[in-house]
Order: sequence, then C-alpha cells, then structure tokens
Amino acid sequence: MRNIVLGIVLTLILLFVYKHYEKQKAEHLRLKESSTLIEKQVRNVGKLVVTEGAFSEVFTYKNSKAMFGNLLSSEKKALVVVNAEVTVAYDLSKINYNVDETRQTLTLIDIPEAELKIHPDLEYYDIQADYLNPFNADDYNAINKIVKKRLALKIEGSKLKENAQNRLISELSKFYILTNSLGWTLEYNNTPVSSTKTLDSLVYKFH
Repeated sequence: MRNIVLGIVLTLILLFVYKHYEKQKAEHLRLKESSTLIEKQVRNVGKLVVTEGAFSEVFTYKNSKAMFGNLLSSEKKALVVVNAEVTVAYDLSKINYNVDETRQTLTLIDIPEAELKIHPDLEYYDIQADYLNPFNADDYNAINKIVKKRLALKIEGSKLKENAQNRLISELSKFYILTNSLGWTLEYNNTPVSSTKTLDSLVYKFH
C-alpha cells in the first residue's frame, strides 16, 4: 500500500514538473514570438517620413558702396521673387531602441531630429547696378543667405513642423498599439507610455 501511495505521489510530482516545464517552454516561445513581432514592426516603421510645403517670398535687395572717401555712394538693387519647396523629414531608420524580453518592454532610447531642407528657386527682376558697383558672386551669395533666413522664420511661424511632428507621432503610435496588444510596455525617455496622448506629450517635451 505504501509503495502504491509513493508511486502516485511521484507520478503527480513528475506530472507537475512536466506541466510546469511545458508552461515555461510555451511562455518562452510566446516571448520570442512577441519580441520578433516587435522587432519586425520597428523595421517596418523605420522609414523616411517626409512632410512637404511651399513658400513664396518677394523682397528688394539693396547694397550701397561708399566711394571717394564717402563723398559719393553707389547703390545696386534687385527685386527678388522666391518660390521654395521645403521638406521636414524624420529618418526613422535611425531610431535607437531596446527590446527587453524579461521586462516585456520596448524602450525608445533616441528618436532622430527633424531634417529641414529648403530648395529655393530665385528669379531676379529690375536689377540696377553700375560699372563702379556691379552685381557679382558675393551679392548672389548674400541673397541666398537672406532668403534662407527669411524662409526659416516663415517656416517657424507655419504649421509645417507641427504637421511633420504629427506624422511622426502617428508612426510611433504603431509601437504603442502593438506593445499594448501583446501585454508589453512601451517606454520613452525612461517614462512608460500609457496612451497615444502620453506618447504625444513625451515626444513634444523631449524632442
């Protein structure tokens, strides 16, 4: 009788160990599958997100040159019409991240800064200059600098950068949706992301 009871106990212990092993094995496999799925999502999102805008500017360029000890001055000027294409891009292939299976956490360590590119098309009208103070390469370089500075100010006052960041948030939200569906946690800047609104505020705060 004693041997029978001992046999039953041993059988139950072995059954428990086997079930525990199978459960651990299944859990490990699930974590691996989740980790692989998250890695794949990061790669899919890792693309160039570009927001485009068009800006126009018209201004008069003037340059005066003192001559004969300031007794005379020679002025040159031109009307400059600027049509510019502007892009704000986020290269999401540069995202620095970490997938922690133990903590079941996807951590966004670093998000690339926006890349602003301005492509101006300049047309010159009513160029006025004389022999003593002609238009030259320095004038065209000066005009290019002025144009880019003025356009940069217009861009800051526009919705272009905000629209670009909204597109960035839209792409990053895919990480939150996936991790949340798998029971994982998304973190950015050492802060857990509990909703897309949290992600939005964190990116605006630290980016």
